[in-house]
Amino acid sequence: MDSPEFDELDLRLLNALQLDGRAPFSRIAAVLGVSDQTVARRYRRLYAEGELRVVAVRDHERFGHDHWMLRLRCTPDASVSIATALARRPDTKWIGLTSGGTEVVCTTESRRPEDHEALLLGKLPRTPSIVEIGAHQLLHIFYGGPLGWFTKGPALTAEESAALRPAPVEPAEGPSGPLRLDAADEALIAALEQNGRAGYPELQKATGRSESAVKRRLDQLLRSGALFIDVEFDSVRFGYRSKAMLWITVAPSALASVGAALASHSEIPFAAATSGPSNIVAVVICRDAAELYTYLSEKLGTLDGVQHVETSPLLRQVKRLTYAG
Repeated sequence: MDSPEFDELDLRLLNALQLDGRAPFSRIAAVLGVSDQTVARRYRRLYAEGELRVVAVRDHERFGHDHWMLRLRCTPDASVSIATALARRPDTKWIGLTSGGTEVVCTTESRRPEDHEALLLGKLPRTPSIVEIGAHQLLHIFYGGPLGWFTKGPALTAEESAALRPAPVEPAEGPSGPLRLDAADEALIAALEQNGRAGYPELQKATGRSESAVKRRLDQLLRSGALFIDVEFDSVRFGYRSKAMLWITVAPSALASVGAALASHSEIPFAAATSGPSNIVAVVICRDAAELYTYLSEKLGTLDGVQHVETSPLLRQVKRLTYAG
C-alpha cells in the first residue's frame, strides 16, 4: 500500500464489506484470520478517517426508475456551486468535476418521469451559468451496482471470497412489473440508505414491524436484487490518484463484447451502455497518469470495435453514494 495510514488488512476488510456489507464482524474476522475486535476497530477507523460508508442502494431497473448520466458544461466560476446544489438532491449520485473544472458529471435516478423532466427541462436550463446540457440515458450496466471495484483486486483469495459472498440473487419468476413498496418498506430502505449495517432493533424501531418481519422483508429485498449494500470509500487513500470518465464510441455490433471486456478490466469500477453520440460511458481508476496512459493504449485501445475515446480526468468528486455537506 502506498498510504502509511491504510494497509493491506484495511483493503481486505473493504473487499469483504463489498461482498457482503451486512456480514457480522465475527464472520469477516474468521475469514480474514484476525480477531473480532480487530475488525471492529479497523471499521471504526476507516469510518472516521477514511470516510467509509456502507449504505443500501436501490436497483433502478427493479423499481422501474429511469437512470441518466448528465454532462453539464459550466462557466468555471460556477461549477462547484452547481455540483454542490446537485449533491444535495436525493435523486443524484456520483457527482464529479471534469474537463479542467468546467464540466459537472452526475447520475440521476428519477422515481417519477415528471421529476426528471422538471430537472432536465425546467431547473437546469434556467441556470445561467450552465452553458450546455448533455443527457445520456443508461441503457445497460456492464459493471457496477452490487459489483464493486474492491472485489476486482487480489486482496482476498477465491476461497475467502466464496466464504463471504452471500447467496446469489434470485431472478423473479415470470413477467413482473416495477416493485411496489408500502410505508414500512420505505422506512426500512430509508434507514438502510443512511447506514447499511443498521441493526435489527434500529430497523424495527424505524419500521414499526417486528424484528422477525424486518429480517424476513430485508432478506426478500436483498435476495431479489431490488436492494443491495454498497461500499463508499476514496480509492486515493490506497494510492490510486488518477481517475477519469471515458466516453467511448463503439460499433453497434461490438457493443456487448466491448462492454464485457470493460467489465473484466481491473481498472474499471463502472461501465454502461448509454444513449447519445458516445454509446458507452465508463469510469477508470489508476495509480497515476502513466498507468492511465498504459490502460488507454494497451487495453482499451486494442479492443475490436472501439472507434473513439474521450478521456475526461476527474478533478474532484463532490458526491459518491452519499453527501454530508
